[in-house]
Amino acid sequence: MKKKVGSFILVVLISSLMLAGCNLFKTNQSGDNGESGERKKDELVVAFGSEPETGFDPTTGWGRYGSPLFQSTLLKRDNELNIVNDLATSYEVSSNRKVWTVKIRNDVKFSDGQLLTAADVVFTFETASSNGSVVDLNSMEKVEAVDDYTVRFTLKQPQSTFINTLIGTGIVPQHAYGTEYAENPIGSGPYKLVQWNKGQQLIVEANPEYYDKQSYFKKITFLFLNEDASFAAAQAGTVDFAYIPAAFSNQKVPGMRLESIQTVDNRGIVFPFIKSGSVTKDGYPIGNDVTADPAIRHAVNIAVDRKALVDGVLEGRGTPAYTSVDGLPWWNPDTVIKDGDLDGAKKLLKEAGWKDTDGDGIVEKDSLKAEFTLYYLATDGIRQSLAISVADMMKPLGINIKLEGGSWDIISTEMYSNPVLMGWGSHDPHEMYNIYSSEAAGVDYYNTGYYSNKTVDNYFNKALQASSEAEAIEFWKKAQWDGTTGLSAKGDAAWAWLVNINHLYLVKDGLDIGDQRIHVHGNGWPSTDNIVEWKWTK
Repeated sequence: MKKKVGSFILVVLISSLMLAGCNLFKTNQSGDNGESGERKKDELVVAFGSEPETGFDPTTGWGRYGSPLFQSTLLKRDNELNIVNDLATSYEVSSNRKVWTVKIRNDVKFSDGQLLTAADVVFTFETASSNGSVVDLNSMEKVEAVDDYTVRFTLKQPQSTFINTLIGTGIVPQHAYGTEYAENPIGSGPYKLVQWNKGQQLIVEANPEYYDKQSYFKKITFLFLNEDASFAAAQAGTVDFAYIPAAFSNQKVPGMRLESIQTVDNRGIVFPFIKSGSVTKDGYPIGNDVTADPAIRHAVNIAVDRKALVDGVLEGRGTPAYTSVDGLPWWNPDTVIKDGDLDGAKKLLKEAGWKDTDGDGIVEKDSLKAEFTLYYLATDGIRQSLAISVADMMKPLGINIKLEGGSWDIISTEMYSNPVLMGWGSHDPHEMYNIYSSEAAGVDYYNTGYYSNKTVDNYFNKALQASSEAEAIEFWKKAQWDGTTGLSAKGDAAWAWLVNINHLYLVKDGLDIGDQRIHVHGNGWPSTDNIVEWKWTK
């Protein structure tokens, strides 16, 4: 009831503003600002649900999911996910694969008119390293300027995925970096910050110093609205682009079209892989005797009907998930399994010794009942619905899943000994290493199940030691399934991946948002990867 009331209040507020003559967010397609106060054609208003609460500092993680807006990166991915130059003009990797030498453009200026040089690149990566943030620079030994436009990175050991750090880290100006930088960023990207009203909106303008293709839109306003408010704003015609949840996707909005974007914004269940009996350094229990049995993990993977989850929970706006990297260049399509197979799952459990010996509908083995608690984020409606649906699908198997919604604080103490419904999704294959490598077991939210497979680890090592991403792809694929073993449901079934959630946007008729690449985890910002290409076509 609260949601309906909230939407009604927002619609009333928007209507009142418009009646009062506040037409700031009304598009004038003629491009004439005139006396009406209407918005110019080269201005854009978009509605996102997530705000970068920590600000716009790449050294602490800004820009890793979507365009950094204000900064440039050394390399970037195009809409086909190929790696291309941005600030860099070329790069070389040494024969021992530990030294990366990057040459950069000599004509790039920050938005304040100062030249960008190798010193700024060095400063950026040293700052990111010392910040100890989500920017993973543990493999970097040092970074140094060879000359004004050449940078040399020396790694502690070979790491092919280091290239994604060069893709994901925006360069900050040494001369203008300070404690307030995150709120007042200066960079060499396509836009510059004009105004940030926290919790409300972000206003940016095209950066006239930008060295590459200039943005069609000279001013963009990002409104930070919840799902109901975003949809209401679209209905009221006050935004040109609005993210919406699947629940609203079948409702027509005059003058707008629905764009459903493919993603690797996945949801799945991570299983404790080992038996109980040990604890983390903080004293949290590790392992689960039920999910440590591979028959249980495989049965869940085989029995779950992924298409039914897509249709029922996501209103058909998504795709079945089989790994964390579906559809990406390093995905192994051989990981796709036949699912929704209750008979096959029952047979597997029976052959593994799981039987309903006391007639209560729950199978057991050696007096151990096939039941466990599945944790999910209580504030996430999709995760809750997926958890409920999976639990219902497992009842005919005799697997009893008890559900527990909680905060991340609660989940962080339970996730090493209980299955958790998690979400990932990145354009960096290193994320797969983080989720499955034995080296990452028990590290933050990574390999919470303590999964370990020496063959998989070996493939990971070969992928990281490869001389290029292209060479590494073969090993990333084999880690998933090599015909004998692997991390996927065909192998160890350390996870039961469920769905990839399409990102849904209402887009004003005539607004061309270009070729959207496969989106990563998180709704809204991934759509900005190509925002410079957006334009009106009528």
